[in-house]
Amino acid sequence: MNKASSSDANGQEKGRESRFSSMQQSELEALAVSAILEHRRLIAADEAVYEEWTRATVDPSVSAAVLKSLQEEHVARQKKSEVQQEELSEIIDALGYIPEVPLDKHE
Repeated sequence: MNKASSSDANGQEKGRESRFSSMQQSELEALAVSAILEHRRLIAADEAVYEEWTRATVDPSVSAAVLKSLQEEHVARQKKSEVQQEELSEIIDALGYIPEVPLDKHE
């Protein structure tokens, strides 16, 4: 278990009530574990799209339309990951620590 900082690094006011603050600790911990696993999945998928995009940029046979599509997909995934990271941060702040999360079978 790792202690989470109580700072407002995610841009929230320190005294503001979190939407997760009324949840039981066991519920918060389960939610945090689920959000961490989802974050790991998003990162892995984002990396795959990024790698495909970077490979395509050096391949002269790939059309500009395909490159643009890959770039747009990468940017969209980055935005989705940012929103998910903010929610994860809020959950961990409400919980007060980072729970132990087992490694996925694929890691």
